[in-house]
Amino acid sequence: MRSPAVGDELLAARDRVLVAKARTANLADAGMDSEPVVEPRGRPIPHMGLEHERLEPLFAERVVAAGVLGEVRDAGDLEPDEIRRVVRDALRVGLGEAHANLGLEREPLHRGHSTRVDPDVLRLAELVETTQPCVALTGAGISTESGIPDFRSPTGIWAEYDPMEYATIAAFRRDPRKVWEFYTLRFEALTRAEPNDGHRALAELEASGWVRAVVTQNIDTLHERAGSRDVVEVHGSIREAECLHCGERVPLGRVVELLAEGAAPECPSCGDALKPGVVLFGELLPEHAIERAYELARESRLLLVVGSSLEVHPVAGLPDVALAAGGALAIVNRGSTPYDALAEVRIDGGAGGVLSALVDALATRRRRA
Repeated sequence: MRSPAVGDELLAARDRVLVAKARTANLADAGMDSEPVVEPRGRPIPHMGLEHERLEPLFAERVVAAGVLGEVRDAGDLEPDEIRRVVRDALRVGLGEAHANLGLEREPLHRGHSTRVDPDVLRLAELVETTQPCVALTGAGISTESGIPDFRSPTGIWAEYDPMEYATIAAFRRDPRKVWEFYTLRFEALTRAEPNDGHRALAELEASGWVRAVVTQNIDTLHERAGSRDVVEVHGSIREAECLHCGERVPLGRVVELLAEGAAPECPSCGDALKPGVVLFGELLPEHAIERAYELARESRLLLVVGSSLEVHPVAGLPDVALAAGGALAIVNRGSTPYDALAEVRIDGGAGGVLSALVDALATRRRRA
């Protein structure tokens, strides 16, 4: 799978946010936020400069025929990305100040709060029923309801850990022990987390034939543990660690045992330091996973985005792929995305509550059919 080459221009939409006061619905009483919202969009894989960001770009070795320029605007979507053999430039990372609305996914909507079904959920159910096949694309927002911390909020992981020191491939090669100090804490949190209503609802939608597959940017394996069968993990997972020297892969259980013996687990075959099996900043995405993700997007008639701000490329370009192939787009997310205006249905809400209601609505429609 190949994508067309992308130039170096920056495409961004700058819109202002209308903030209405809680005491009135009169637009005359509304205020205008002076901080513009900058949303990369337009081309599937845009070039984002870092002139006004806090971090300098990373330049990976040009060792492939073509690479993908990726840009991470929201570290809450976990790891960065690039496609092997698709473009030539190195991954660049830009992490600005946390947005005030980040982390709102922590406030899930629970089934049973109301007997009234949201009209938007009914519209989504009709769209899923009549627009098949449907593929789900998930981001960090679906897992915050499981207690997994985000990255860019004031209390997020990057508030305590500098990603340039703990989450890049260069940092790992420089000091594996320091990187493992960070990932040991993450592994502990991720392995304690349990699937939530959103994960379980997607598994149920797949079992019922409504969702063909789940493409996820998350590394927590919660989709698989919830029962989803066809899961594409484009940023790797905590399921195993790998040796960059000899290629050995070690399962998580053994990695945990090795961590108890030392700060940086060693490869049982060659003795080199193992690397977490997730995509670090500066690395390429797994070739098979990203190619499968693009294939699913092209073949879908409906791409259902759940818990993603759609700002981490190239995965954020999947809506463009689906739309270009004649498919439709639906978005369930707390906060805006660059693709809201292109979505047939846009629901601002927690993944667990909305998807659970969707399961119920589809079951009702099927019974009445």
